[in-house]
Amino acid sequence: MTRGDLTEVPGCSDLYYHATGMYDVDGYGSVYIFDTEHPAVIDTGIGTNVETLMDSLSALDIGADDLEYIVPTHIHLDHAGGAGFLAESYPNATVLVHELGVDHLVDPSRLVAGTKAAVEDQWEFYVEPKPVPADRIDALEDGSTIDLGDRTLTAHHAPGHAPHQLIFSDDGDDVVFTADAAGIWVAERNEIRETSPPPQFDLDQCLEDVSMIQALEPSQLCFAHFGPVPYDEELLSGYKRTLVEWVEAVRQRRAEFDTDEAVIEHFVTHVDTEGLWSDRKARDETRINVRGVLAYLDRVEA
Repeated sequence: MTRGDLTEVPGCSDLYYHATGMYDVDGYGSVYIFDTEHPAVIDTGIGTNVETLMDSLSALDIGADDLEYIVPTHIHLDHAGGAGFLAESYPNATVLVHELGVDHLVDPSRLVAGTKAAVEDQWEFYVEPKPVPADRIDALEDGSTIDLGDRTLTAHHAPGHAPHQLIFSDDGDDVVFTADAAGIWVAERNEIRETSPPPQFDLDQCLEDVSMIQALEPSQLCFAHFGPVPYDEELLSGYKRTLVEWVEAVRQRRAEFDTDEAVIEHFVTHVDTEGLWSDRKARDETRINVRGVLAYLDRVEA
């Protein structure tokens, strides 16, 4: 998928995905569009990709007055950074997000500060998000539903990656939108890569989140990065092993090195980038992921 491409999700009706091309990597961010009686977008990407997303909505004849729901799976800016921009351009749309994320989208100042601290020089790929007006946003919780007309989305709280994360199941096409609860799909390697950002990554809860997706037994997994994949239980079981092995690897290296910065640099230096999105993004992502595991280990030890 090249940035800006719009493609129908295989085996699904009226469901499409748009490739944002965030971080200058084709396909890295996927925004899902429901061209249903009550049109909706799942995730928004970073604010820098809003114009091409609007082009995709227009290609589906979803006009400025037609979009009804803007649904970030969680408030990390690669998923919710475009919410305020979309709300401004689609005045009838309601933003729906987990209750813990509402205040952060209404006033994104703390979210921006936390993102800048986490992503460091990757901030060049971002833009300051627009606040979402308080009267345009509603809170979701575990079990909340969204009526799209011919199908219903059900929210499932999945806080392992972040406490404000939701995944969504679609009773129409038997699809699950995984957010980051199932990691990052890498087609070239037929594997799922870990995502363990600071400060709230929690290994045990991440494993429970994956088990929840397995229990739903969907026909399709709609990953937030690199698009949809047919459901494969073994693929998700493999991701559980990846998470456990990843945390243990960081734990062991921490025991060997004098400083956490040395641990981080070890993994950044040795990351295997073959078949991944780009050398720079792979290394930047590794740096963030190691920090998240170190923060998790600190909480466990405490």
